[in-house]
Amino acid sequence: MSEKIQYHLIVHGRVQGVFFRAETCRAAKNLNITGWVKNLADGTVEAVIEGKEKDVQQMLAWCKKGSPLSSVNKIELKKNSSISGFTKFETKL
Repeated sequence: MSEKIQYHLIVHGRVQGVFFRAETCRAAKNLNITGWVKNLADGTVEAVIEGKEKDVQQMLAWCKKGSPLSSVNKIELKKNSSISGFTKFETKL
């Protein structure tokens, strides 16, 4: 069994009001990623993604592109040293 890894992301660009969170949830579920995503007051989107290395790498690639209406300028990325054992992927308010 592959060990799980976790990343914390802050996504910059036109990522609010363009279905970024909803599409992130859809992509995460398709890739067996757990964690969460939420909008921040400064216009960025924050997410924690957790899963098998190959799935997480595919999810990171998706986040760099984003939803069809979004425009991602930059992603702040930090690999966490521990995992949280999430059971699903959800949108936080």
